[in-house]
Amino acid sequence: MHDVNIGELAARTGTSARSLRYYEQRGMLEAERTLGGWRDYPESAVDRVTLIRTLLEAGVPTQTIVEIIPCEHLGQPTTEMIDLLETERDRLDANVSDLVRARNRLTAMIQAAQSSRGELTV
Repeated sequence: MHDVNIGELAARTGTSARSLRYYEQRGMLEAERTLGGWRDYPESAVDRVTLIRTLLEAGVPTQTIVEIIPCEHLGQPTTEMIDLLETERDRLDANVSDLVRARNRLTAMIQAAQSSRGELTV
């Protein structure tokens, strides 16, 4: 495996270099510095950034992600870490349920609108 620079990491993850620097500043991502001062990320940073983006897109707050990240590769997680992971999972489960309910309501509204216009519903 080889190290990747910030431009390559940004391209491979669909993340801006500015966001990568922010993730690093917040302690979610680590980079080595070359002699010239450039950021050099390990290959594993691709998966890390993908996880960070997935959690952010799911609505997990940045501070919570900072706390969750160390749980990813721990051999001996603490009870507190497991509790945190379970809490976030349960919160996401509730969000999924809310989204499904909203989607179902929209589908019903679409079907009602199509029926009132005499369109076939699928």
